[in-house]
Amino acid sequence: MKTIFFSSFFFLAFAFFAQESDLKQLPSVDLKDLKGKKVNTASLGFKGPVVISFWATWCSPCKKELNTIHELYADWQAETGVTLVAVSIDDEKTKNSVLTYVNGKAWDFPVLLDPNGDFKRAMGVNNVPHTFLIDKDGNIVYSHNNYAPGDEEKLYEEIKKLGAK
Repeated sequence: MKTIFFSSFFFLAFAFFAQESDLKQLPSVDLKDLKGKKVNTASLGFKGPVVISFWATWCSPCKKELNTIHELYADWQAETGVTLVAVSIDDEKTKNSVLTYVNGKAWDFPVLLDPNGDFKRAMGVNNVPHTFLIDKDGNIVYSHNNYAPGDEEKLYEEIKKLGAK
C-alpha cells in the first residue's frame, strides 16, 4: 500500500511540475486593444519587465488591484521600466463597459480585450484577478492569483528583482 501511495505521490508531483514547466514563455495569441488594433501577445515589447493582469469589469478585486497599481505606475515605470498590460476577459455582452471604465479611471497603460478567453486559456487563468510578471526575454517569472491590499508591494519587489531600467 505504501508503494502505491508513494508511486502516486511522485507521479502527481511530476505531473504538476511538468505542467508548470509548460508555461515558461509567454504564448502567442492575437488580441485587440481598445481601438480595435490587433496585438500579438508574444510581441509586447519586452524592453523591460511586463506585468500582465487579467481582469474584468464585473470583478471588484480586479479593479481594486489595477486602480492601486495605477496610482503607483508612474513611479514603478521611472524606477524599473516596467510596462503594465491589463487584459480584460469581459465577454461580448460586457466588453463595451471596458472602454467606459478605463476612460473613467484614466488608466495610462495598455488594455487588451480577450472576449473569447483565448489568451486566458493559453495562460492557464482560471479566475481573476490573475497577474503575471514577464522578464525582458518573454519568460514568465512570477504569477499571483486573487488580490488583497499589499499584494502590489510583493509584485513590485518581484519587478525590482529583475533589475532597474
